[in-house]
Amino acid sequence: MRPRSSVLAISLAWALLGLAPAQAQIAPNAAQAAQYTGLLGAAHRGDVAKLRTLLAGKPNLEVRDAQQRTPLHVATYASQREAIRLLAAAGADLNAMEYQQYDPVTIAAVANDEETLALLLQLGASAKNTTSPYEGTALIAAAHLGHTGVVRQLIAAGAPLDHVNNLHWTALIEAVVLGDGGARHTDVVRQLLAAGANPKLTDRSGHTALQLAQARGYQAMVQLLQATSSKP
Repeated sequence: MRPRSSVLAISLAWALLGLAPAQAQIAPNAAQAAQYTGLLGAAHRGDVAKLRTLLAGKPNLEVRDAQQRTPLHVATYASQREAIRLLAAAGADLNAMEYQQYDPVTIAAVANDEETLALLLQLGASAKNTTSPYEGTALIAAAHLGHTGVVRQLIAAGAPLDHVNNLHWTALIEAVVLGDGGARHTDVVRQLLAAGANPKLTDRSGHTALQLAQARGYQAMVQLLQATSSKP
């Protein structure tokens, strides 16, 4: 779940842009999970024995719940890594999108679930998908939340550094405008710049990440951005 400050920041951004707010990703609640049967139920519970039995029957691996979550989605939400392995080995779509356009990689990234993310990437899930109602990426989401270890994994997996979402923000800009200026978000800025993110890209109003950091008084970010922006 997003921190309250970040939820308010995103809501304000949508209001300022005259756009309708989009809903954040939502894990299956207890009532929904209790109704799961078959692959969905076994995946959510991490019932490996049941999963093996079901998979032997060659079932539909992309069966969906009411929110269009597949067994792989619900296993990712529940951090059921052995279930993820079994589903992937059976041929489940590692890049499937649920009803809000979230894929398993973005679900793990937002949850700061580094172990599940590492497994998904190892199994072949992509860090390059355009996801969410914001038409962003897992990297943008992780940068916004200050998930430094997740950002490191996604950069290593080839996530697009300069993807622009429909708020006209990149991962670098989002680490500034939705971050708190503290150590975690500053480290995200450092990682993105070191990987080659473009500090000259602007938001919809023409402001660079440096200008946005200066306006917020985020001095550590300002120093990093100034050092990079001064390079030829």
